Amino acid sequence: MRPAPNDHYTAPTAARNRAMKIRGIRQDLLSLLLEMGRDSHPNEFVGVLREREGILDEIDLLPGTVGREDSASLLYDMMPLDTHVAGSAHSHPNGVLRPSLADVNFFPRTGRYHLIIGYPYEKGNWKCFTANGEPFDLEVIA
Repeated sequence: MRPAPNDHYTAPTAARNRAMKIRGIRQDLLSLLLEMGRDSHPNEFVGVLREREGILDEIDLLPGTVGREDSASLLYDMMPLDTHVAGSAHSHPNGVLRPSLADVNFFPRTGRYHLIIGYPYEKGNWKCFTANGEPFDLEVIA
């Protein structure tokens, strides 16, 4: 994950994000993220996760997002300005389900909860992390 050039975004929802408690992710969103990984392979994808009542249920693909084989970037100026932004999701075409140093630097800028979707993009090829890069157990909700 790399910041876009002229990056000056600061999260308007920092106080909300500190209090936000995510309980799970909708199965249909997780399925969509796995499909997005397959469709963008061998490039990475990145998007912003949104929540409703503590459940991750939507991804926003921001204008100006760029995916490459070794990174993906988004324009922070295009981030939604509301209180339901929970974090991010991006793929790792190499299949590694651990955040890189670049990921850990990116995470706090987009929320508290971050999914890494890994090759081969099957049911178990994903993990959730907190903004500091620690693993976070996330329930999949039908």
